[in-house]
Amino acid sequence: MRPTIRTTRRLAGLTAALCLGTLLGTALLGTQAHAASCGNDASGFEGWKQAFARDAASAGVGQRGIEALMGTRYAADTIRADRNQRSFRLSYDEFCAKRGCDVIARQGRQRLAQSPNFYGSLERAYGVPAGVIIAIHGMETGFGRFLGDSNVLNATATLAYDCRRPEFFTPHLIGALKMIDRGMMSAGTIGAKHGELGHTQFLPGNALAYGQDANGDDRVDLTDQADALASTANYLRRKGWRPGESYQPGTHNFRVLQEWNAASVYQRALAEMGARIDG
Repeated sequence: MRPTIRTTRRLAGLTAALCLGTLLGTALLGTQAHAASCGNDASGFEGWKQAFARDAASAGVGQRGIEALMGTRYAADTIRADRNQRSFRLSYDEFCAKRGCDVIARQGRQRLAQSPNFYGSLERAYGVPAGVIIAIHGMETGFGRFLGDSNVLNATATLAYDCRRPEFFTPHLIGALKMIDRGMMSAGTIGAKHGELGHTQFLPGNALAYGQDANGDDRVDLTDQADALASTANYLRRKGWRPGESYQPGTHNFRVLQEWNAASVYQRALAEMGARIDG
């Protein structure tokens, strides 16, 4: 069944407004509280959790989220993946060959031809053209074929504890714990190695801030394609996307694409695949 966009986005929009401010505040809180106790191996993880639990409670995380935090395990596989992101150091041609840009563009055109009404409704609602959304979907999970094999909470907690980027991952851990409080995910939810969720691999804090209910079931579920793609379009819109303008390198919208992923080869791939899909 082809997904459709409905108009019931009230709950998600309110959640986005409330959560974004909270997450920005907790990012600073987490950085200040935990910079001294971060670690580069598992030895200090249990003690760090005790300290983080107190700050999480102060940031509004409830009992269910705190209990889930205390049950997390250090994710060594996540750390190995974080230290070994070689594909982003490739040339553009090497990167596209490895990631299958030609295949994504070809399959993306097919998907657009099969569901023009769905992608058209996304563009009308958010101003983001189909090519960009489809390119992100293909690049992130092969159009939903692989959503990950790692425990989201373990991965996010490990990265918030790790000394490399605690200030970046702290708000996403708070976001994950709040999602557990609200029944949006569980302590056993599976995602990608860095804790990303769903069809387009949202980090938990972004899922809270930008998630959309597009299928009308009154919940945001990023494993649902319609919710995930609407959330992706909403993210880009909220980051400043200008409807009807180019998104190729050097433009305002290309700078918005840079918010999605920091790697220059990834950004260029999205822009070029998107143009091929949009025709």
